[in-house]
Amino acid sequence: MAYSEKLANMTRELIAATHKNVEEKAMFGGLCFMVNDKMCVGVEKDRLMVRLDPAKYDEVMEKDGCKPMDFTGRVMKGFVFVDADVLTTKKKLDYWVQLALEYNKIAKASKKKTVPKKTAKKK
Repeated sequence: MAYSEKLANMTRELIAATHKNVEEKAMFGGLCFMVNDKMCVGVEKDRLMVRLDPAKYDEVMEKDGCKPMDFTGRVMKGFVFVDADVLTTKKKLDYWVQLALEYNKIAKASKKKTVPKKTAKKK
């Protein structure tokens, strides 16, 4: 199992309760929830990946189970991992999901990759 299905299902329910423009993508060896075409939260192994306001980064880093996101060996400020073992209630998970959804309103969307159009060859 690449990611916790239980955590993914609980996250999916919380997001679906308030948002319609949601897409799920396989990313980081897990599942990422894109809200309004922007990366919002994800589930990777047994932890939640949260995209949040970088101004709140230091504040949330003091919370139990919260760790810096450092896929590349470099900490990505504005992204954190939260261990599933501290997300023991819907209310605790909802705190992190709402933090991500709140930032999603003002977050910049990733640049879309443009795929060059194929031109037909004339004979």
